[in-house]
Amino acid sequence: MDLSGSHVALITPFKADGSVNFDKLQELIEFQIKAGTDGIVVLGTTGESSTMTHEEDEDVVRCALETVKGRCLLIAGAGSNDTQTALMKSEAYARLGADALLLITPYYNKANQTGMVKHFTYVADRVDCPIIVYNVPGRTGCALSPASVEKLAAHRNIVGLKEASGDMSYFMNIAHLAGPDFQLLSGNDDIIAPVLAAGGVGVISVLANVVPAETRRIVTSFLEGDVKTSRELQLRYLKLVRALFMEVNPIPVKEAMNLMGMDVGPLRLPLCEMESADHEKMIAVLKEYGLIGA
Repeated sequence: MDLSGSHVALITPFKADGSVNFDKLQELIEFQIKAGTDGIVVLGTTGESSTMTHEEDEDVVRCALETVKGRCLLIAGAGSNDTQTALMKSEAYARLGADALLLITPYYNKANQTGMVKHFTYVADRVDCPIIVYNVPGRTGCALSPASVEKLAAHRNIVGLKEASGDMSYFMNIAHLAGPDFQLLSGNDDIIAPVLAAGGVGVISVLANVVPAETRRIVTSFLEGDVKTSRELQLRYLKLVRALFMEVNPIPVKEAMNLMGMDVGPLRLPLCEMESADHEKMIAVLKEYGLIGA
């Protein structure tokens, strides 16, 4: 499986009553495909999967697959801090037809390195669907060591890593140990170009929710040898990236999308609307980038 390119960590749109807005979900996917996005990632952190039921999760994957219709990759977040639950989700989404699965490190439990390797291996041994491991220690309270990633990279069914620690030294160690066939994706929008320079193949992006074509250009320009354009775009959108993370994700990106008229609805508690001062900052940044009227 070729994971190169820009994959959007898609938000989950909700109606005013908090239910999933499937019509809007289809609309957002069409918006992404029209912009050239290489992959749709549903049920990730940005998709608020931690507040959704298993039934809602399956319905989102089913709706996304019916909308994508093979026009780009569909990657489903199937992770859990319970290995059996991760297996159950993985089997369900593989059965529905997901192109790949995104499995986060087992949060809260904070397993040791042996336990985390066993966690991912247990699922990978039992599911016939490519798996992308997701390392985001700022969220989970635990991190895979480079040696653990090296072990996982040797598994035939584990094809890549979404690396979201923001630590380039750590990333370089992984790139060195995992080898050229293991695909590395940036999980941080502020270092897409540096990750590509270190051997990464793409990004799973929050930024792509609001500027999908531009996010993809950061990746494609670099991969096509136009490092100058990639670097310029990375720096040009740095202020917007910072605005999208001024509060915990996905609060700012949903705020931005609603301000842009995309009507993606509210968040689910315990997440809620932005603080008023941050709301005003977001308006100013969106105006600066021409994403809303002056």
